[in-house]
Amino acid sequence: MAFKTDIEIAREARKLPIQDVGAKLGIPPASLLPYGHDKAKVSQDFIDTLADRKDGKLILVTAINPTPAGEGKTTTTVGLGDGLARIGKSAAICIREASLGPCFGMKGGAAGGGLAQVVPMEEMNLHFTGDFHAITSAHNLLAAMIDNHIYWGNALGIDERRVTWRRVLDMNDRALRDIVTSLGGVSNGFPRQTGFDITVASEVMACLCLSNDLKDLQERLGRIIVAYTRKREPILARDLKADGAMTVLLKDAMQPNLVQTLENTPAFVHGGPFANIAHGCNSVIATKTALKLADYVVTEAGFGADLGAEKFMNIKCRKAGIAPDAVVIVATIRALKMNGGVARKDLGPENVAAVEAGCPNLGRHIANLKGFGVPVVVAINHFVTDTEAEVAAVQAYAKKQGAEAILSRHWELGSEGSEALARRVAEIADSGTAQFAPLYGDEMPLFRKIETIAKRIYHADEVLADKKIRDQLKLWEEQGHGALPICMAKTQYSFSTDPNLRGAPTGHGVPIREVRLSAGAGFVVAICGEIMTMPGLPRVPSAEAIGLDEAGNIEGLF
Repeated sequence: MAFKTDIEIAREARKLPIQDVGAKLGIPPASLLPYGHDKAKVSQDFIDTLADRKDGKLILVTAINPTPAGEGKTTTTVGLGDGLARIGKSAAICIREASLGPCFGMKGGAAGGGLAQVVPMEEMNLHFTGDFHAITSAHNLLAAMIDNHIYWGNALGIDERRVTWRRVLDMNDRALRDIVTSLGGVSNGFPRQTGFDITVASEVMACLCLSNDLKDLQERLGRIIVAYTRKREPILARDLKADGAMTVLLKDAMQPNLVQTLENTPAFVHGGPFANIAHGCNSVIATKTALKLADYVVTEAGFGADLGAEKFMNIKCRKAGIAPDAVVIVATIRALKMNGGVARKDLGPENVAAVEAGCPNLGRHIANLKGFGVPVVVAINHFVTDTEAEVAAVQAYAKKQGAEAILSRHWELGSEGSEALARRVAEIADSGTAQFAPLYGDEMPLFRKIETIAKRIYHADEVLADKKIRDQLKLWEEQGHGALPICMAKTQYSFSTDPNLRGAPTGHGVPIREVRLSAGAGFVVAICGEIMTMPGLPRVPSAEAIGLDEAGNIEGLF
């Protein structure tokens, strides 16, 4: 059976004018700021009028640890949203914007797939409404103002050896990880070693995604620590008087973007931090706006539940004052086989034993999420190569773990294929059985928070951190940052810090290479193992296959 490509399906979409999509949520046309005919920003003035409305039900979609075989977390998020609309529910989805790095690297876009997509797909994956460019510009404006301040006399007494603010670029480029700036003589400033991170890892991105409005955003930007003096006193962005101009650059980017699925379900697409190196959730303002406008809101958190869902619970929910009513863990038969030790080239034939061998990865995620006090459903994202026996094996395993596994065929059939999943998820969300609680309290010391995540989520034996890192954490506690949550930066491919260690490993340690204070965003980043905050391109990047055809259409994006 021949299937159309994602981009072919997206081009055939029967899109509604964006004003009609907004009308489904009660957004008046005057409160939409159109970017063409099929996407718009929702005005802050309208959002401000929603404060007294009751919140709808919040459903989080997460997944097992990703493999090259694919899990389809965004596809399931879209399919579930469409399924809820199909059964007569007022539904909206909230997902993240796509970074150009993965689009031209190896992961591809972030709009779903098959008949469960958000459109306009091409624009979503390429520039969209310009939010990422605004974040990049605001971040790098601050970097320029730091170097400029030092050049013109350094009245704040910045120690050039202790400038912590790096620059960012929304592209994978390993050559920029470690660089020296200001070479070329006196007129170019003072040479120093620095580097670039990818834009999605920027603290400015995190500030935008965790802010409630522009005032909150400017306060967060002002608290960003950019450097230290020789006496180890912190220098903040507001000390450089940069926070106002940065907020101006982000004024439009702060407003959530509204688009639609192939079935015209409203979709908020806003913000895009990676869950392996940042907190991995779409913006608080988008999620909270959707909750005021729809009875059911389906959102996602990046990569596996050990990263995205853990940070959703411990960072986003804590900061935003929200809590999930149900959690959906996405798994595929193919990915479970890979966790069971099967090579990618051998995934096609039926192999129930390999599925069963890979199921402990799923089981650990189920147990971890139940530890937050939320009910869990497993969504088996169907591939055409799946067999009944393999699906039955996953369902039997999930039942033993106290969870229900539902086969969903949204990729192939759209909402028709996700109806059963939608009915069950709505039933659970409506049951009121969720008793959400974060994994640790604010009062717990920073290093113990890291240990709690490593031991309870990763099932590690210990955290490996030298005295310098432990002393740094204690110093931040003394400076008033001890109540902050932890943002773990770790490989997405394993519970451990070894990307090749699949399944549900035990007996491993979690080495902490570096800690960074994101005082503006409001968390401490613990960088584990060999994870990079500026990815590199693969041997054969996706960019090699992307271009325009004779009619001017984009080819090779998927």
